[in-house]
This record gives sequence, C-alpha cells and structure tokens, in this order.
Amino acid sequence: MSQLNVEEQKVLLYNPSRCTGCLFCEIACSYYHFKRFDFNKANLHVQFDEKNGEFEAAYCQHCDEPLCVAACPKEALVKDEKTGWVKVNPMKCIGCQTCTVACPLSAPWFNMDFHVAMKCDFCDGDPQCAKFCSPQAIKVATRREAWEFNAKHYLEVDV
Repeated sequence: MSQLNVEEQKVLLYNPSRCTGCLFCEIACSYYHFKRFDFNKANLHVQFDEKNGEFEAAYCQHCDEPLCVAACPKEALVKDEKTGWVKVNPMKCIGCQTCTVACPLSAPWFNMDFHVAMKCDFCDGDPQCAKFCSPQAIKVATRREAWEFNAKHYLEVDV
C-alpha cells in the first residue's frame, strides 16, 4: 500500500443527527473483537447528551498528532503513516493507562482480562461499527471530510 495523502486517509465520521441510540455499533465492535455481545468490550461508546438532546459517540479519532502515542512510555501505541490508524501493540503495553489519561476522549481503555490498553483498530480496514450502523450515523470518510464536518457541526465554522 502506498502512502496516502493525509487528507485522503480513512477515518470514522460520526453524525449525531442521524444516531438513533440503537447501540448496534457497540454490539458489532465487541462481537468482532471478542466474539461476544458486551457493551463494556466495545472500542466506542454512545451516550445521550441531555444538554443538546443528541446522542454522542466517544471513539478514537486516529488523530493527526495523537497524544496517546506521545504519552506511552513503552511505545506500545504506534501511528501507521500509511493508513493514519493508531494501533496498540499488546506485546509492548504494560497497562499503565497513560494513553487513556492523555487522550482528550479517553478512547484507549484498559482491558482487565488482558491487562493492556485497547482502542479502535479500524477493524483492519472494515470497521464493523460503520458497517452495521443502519442510519449511517457512523460512516467511513476521508480525514478531510471529517475535518470539514466537525468544523461545521462542532465549531459552527464554514470551511
């Protein structure tokens, strides 16, 4: 795979106006990774925000400059320069949870069974959360599309 232009890298894009709160995204994620339906094992979480009356999803944004990668004392988190995805190497992770504290969304979570941090791994290119989201509240988009959507929706800025 050749290196993609950063703007063309694939990321998840969440549109709260489309979310019904069905949680199929969490179910699909936990089943793909653990072969069981367990909301606590999902790499993303949807919650209702009473302030704005919408569901909001907390999930890894595979940041341009990920704080979780910078904070990891064992270099267990790595950003793939080709895909832009931030992944955890469980063989290097010591379970210190520094990545969770450093992440503005606390996207990496500590798996008590394996004693390592876990987070969205983009399901190796076929994100199940987007695949099974029937209202298409979560979809695969380019990083540029996500930047534009987030600026307009969250910052109320036209780009």
